[in-house]
Amino acid sequence: MPKLRIGVLVSGSGTNLQSIIDKSESGYIPGSVELVISSKSGVYAIERAKNHNIPAYVVAPKNYSTKEDYEDKLIEILQSHNVDLVVLAGFIKVLSPHFVQAFAGRIMNIHPSLIPAFCGEGFYGEKVHKAVLDYGVKITGVTVHFVDEGADTGPIILQRAVPVMDDDTVETLAARVLEEEHKIYPEAVKLFAEGRLKVEGRRVKIIKQEDGND
Repeated sequence: MPKLRIGVLVSGSGTNLQSIIDKSESGYIPGSVELVISSKSGVYAIERAKNHNIPAYVVAPKNYSTKEDYEDKLIEILQSHNVDLVVLAGFIKVLSPHFVQAFAGRIMNIHPSLIPAFCGEGFYGEKVHKAVLDYGVKITGVTVHFVDEGADTGPIILQRAVPVMDDDTVETLAARVLEEEHKIYPEAVKLFAEGRLKVEGRRVKIIKQEDGND
């Protein structure tokens, strides 16, 4: 099976990008990050890419007159690198159906809660953790899902629970959730690379390896 070619879209520091690069370079993920595209200049994710000799592009929405023009540029760059999977790693722009259709079934996102709780429009970054604490739930977590035409509505690939402690702040909870993100995201990418994800309606089934082990 040929190695998976991964394109990563970022908007910030890129810690999830780093975890995927590291797991690719170690051989855990049978694939490689071929390029990184940031929606902002000056973010550390670009430096992470350069540190690993990965091509990095800044494609800022403000430089395009329409969202479609902006997304056409993203599509053009990703396709020029023959990307098999698009990974959203802290990418804060909501993608339109136009973009999603160009890579249907081949876009992944990670969200810092157990979807369908605390997700959708307006729920990102620390806003998610603040909502979790304000509501008083005892368990939150992480979700990796395929991207469809809605906001955080695509079929769920993997989820992990993270306990909420009585003395948690937004910062302490975010740090504990992020630790889990760094484990679960490479795992989901690995499963995709191995051809072990089968989407049936809203359900994503994980196909066991031929030797019978997960």
